[in-house]
Amino acid sequence: MTAPAYPSSWYAATAKALPVQPPLAGDTRADICIVGGGYTGLSAALHLAGRGYAVTLLEAERIGWGASGRNGGQLGTSQRKDQRSLEKMLGPEWARRLWELGLESNALVKQLIAAHDIDCDLKPGLLHAAWKRGDAEWLQEDTDYLRAHYDHDRTRYVPRDEMREMVASDRYWGGVYDADGAHLHPLNYALGLARACLAKGVKIHENTRALDISPAGVKTAKGSVAAAHVVLACNGYLGRLEPRIAPAIMPINNFIIATEPLGTRARELIRDDVCVQDTKFVIDYYRLSSDGRLLFGGGENYSPRFPADIAAFVRKPMLRVFPQLKDVRIDHAWGGTLAITLKRLPHFGRLAPNVIFAHGYSGQGINIATLAGKLIAEAVAGQAERFDWMAKIPAPDFPGGTWLRYPGLVAGMLFYAMKDRLP
Repeated sequence: MTAPAYPSSWYAATAKALPVQPPLAGDTRADICIVGGGYTGLSAALHLAGRGYAVTLLEAERIGWGASGRNGGQLGTSQRKDQRSLEKMLGPEWARRLWELGLESNALVKQLIAAHDIDCDLKPGLLHAAWKRGDAEWLQEDTDYLRAHYDHDRTRYVPRDEMREMVASDRYWGGVYDADGAHLHPLNYALGLARACLAKGVKIHENTRALDISPAGVKTAKGSVAAAHVVLACNGYLGRLEPRIAPAIMPINNFIIATEPLGTRARELIRDDVCVQDTKFVIDYYRLSSDGRLLFGGGENYSPRFPADIAAFVRKPMLRVFPQLKDVRIDHAWGGTLAITLKRLPHFGRLAPNVIFAHGYSGQGINIATLAGKLIAEAVAGQAERFDWMAKIPAPDFPGGTWLRYPGLVAGMLFYAMKDRLP
């Protein structure tokens, strides 16, 4: 079977290809039907199959085609919000439970990679870089707070002089090194999860778009899956499939470039081969690839269209950080769509007792989406306490619903982007 092409990217060019899985043709049955072949759907399928369920997974394009195969590849250890903010928002008890789930999510990704021998260039270390002087002070306070109140000693504050040794840029005022953070090849991680699913007996159908979901199952253009449980795992690619939950998330686009191989210059840029993300509202995030390129993510937009010249769009923030790369060739440039929520916390819930969903990871998709799949499997198996607790976290709709949310978002994003430029 001829494989439809993935969107062009360095990830697609270096993917450990999965045999094309046939589209659904005809009517079939399963214990669980999952819609979406990204981290959430794959993790749910793997954990459910491990519990003995018959699982069918439907993917509209290819496995990992969306954000799961195009993101920055950075593996965090927490939710999108810091602990002090979570304590103010939800209270100490809920904040601590989210902290523990964040740590579990990070460990889960590493466990799955080890257990299923997933070759995805996993490397340790994540560095949070302070874009402003005040950000450095805040990061140091946060590190001290985690040590004092959460008994967490896996992060350490990095003063400005040492930051300059770790990252060859004069832009940063300090930072925090997270020893449990990591980075990986995101598409190969997704494809590795899919291989593990197939080995467990999961039936995967690619190029099979779900057209209608209900408590009875899922309908497609050329068939249907009758199922006792339906899992919706579409995130930023939900579209119009389920209008009851679409207003709670906002699809936004992020963009990444890959330079030419840099040879010995690569480790001059990032001494310890860790991944880096800064403290701007519209963040820069970057790391080195396995073949010595700089993979740099920067800039975002809030429309259905990507910039006409993604390479030029991202090159500007890259050169603000690394002006010494002005003569370096850009070999790959691509974009992808993620989903954010107003609270920047994931949105879990049920549309019916047997129709379950999770999305809105707000930039923490590798770890939190993988954990979401595990919690979905627990809920389907009748151990729903942790999933239902996550479903109680407030997830208000964006003002204006799906049609009018973009103008308000753009205005807000432009305001915060302008603040990024202030000293």
